[in-house]
Amino acid sequence: MFYLQASPGFNWKELLLGGEDWSFLPETVFRTLIMFLVIMISLRLLGKRGVKQLSIFELVVIIGLGSAAGDPMFYKDVGILPSLIVFTMVIGLYSLVTFMIGKNKKFEKLVEGKPICLIKNGVFSIDNFQKEILGEDEFFAELRMQGVSQLGQIEEAIEESSGNISIFYYPDEEVKYGLPIMPDSLERSQKKISVPDYYSCIFCGYTEKIKPVSKHACPECKRFEWIQSSIKKRIR
Repeated sequence: MFYLQASPGFNWKELLLGGEDWSFLPETVFRTLIMFLVIMISLRLLGKRGVKQLSIFELVVIIGLGSAAGDPMFYKDVGILPSLIVFTMVIGLYSLVTFMIGKNKKFEKLVEGKPICLIKNGVFSIDNFQKEILGEDEFFAELRMQGVSQLGQIEEAIEESSGNISIFYYPDEEVKYGLPIMPDSLERSQKKISVPDYYSCIFCGYTEKIKPVSKHACPECKRFEWIQSSIKKRIR
């Protein structure tokens, strides 16, 4: 008959706690709470585009669970019990925050953010646009991928809390003159207007018909650089 015996080098305390003592477990709770808040705040400051498709809160949970699962796999001095506490804490905090989100709209906006209007009636909502960490080239590229070639095609564009862009278009018969957003189009900007036509401010997208003039300030943003507007319909 054979008997199973523990290996002489096998240590249950090391398996469960790694190189730490039982007194480390309460500290693990405190560490988890601190890091949960640190990760959430950091990602909130980074902006929505960095976490597109997932809400900031969902990404915090994924990172927390991933770290809790990963470290005990690779490091001998990281015990299983502290990791289980981390899992329990993250899941518990997730349940608590989800409950509070459902009960309080202000808390929901604080955690998840809120939709931001970036374009209204073919013109940038400058104040909102500057609050978001969003590159102009990246934004224009996303608009082009949705068939937009100039801002006069857009009635409203909204950045959702997920980071996705929702676009509401004018019907073809209502498309207006607007700022062209095709690659390199803004490089043809000018301050002096020689030919009467519709022109768009390259900074805010404001569009108007301008007569020949040596210098003309945009009524919206007070800038002086213009580009000839486009009246193209949306590509489908």
